[in-house]
Amino acid sequence: MTNGSEFMNREKLISDVVNNPAHYTYGEVEVIDYIEQVIKDYPPKMAFAIGNAIKYISRARHKNGKEDLDKARWYLQRAFDNWGE
Repeated sequence: MTNGSEFMNREKLISDVVNNPAHYTYGEVEVIDYIEQVIKDYPPKMAFAIGNAIKYISRARHKNGKEDLDKARWYLQRAFDNWGE
């Protein structure tokens, strides 16, 4: 049988994984905040691709390794191909 504090700790852990996952935070910087700053001056189509490239590069070491770098490359190539549109 679990007590209330164990339940609250489990809920907090689940909430942290959703709201503040460790693989998207570097020190005091959350990757989403950085992405929002970088993409603000790009057209929407490019902003999406660049944001995703940053996301995958940022988490690669902590999550899926080369698979994430491959995804980042795909999004970066898409941004490159759409430059100037």
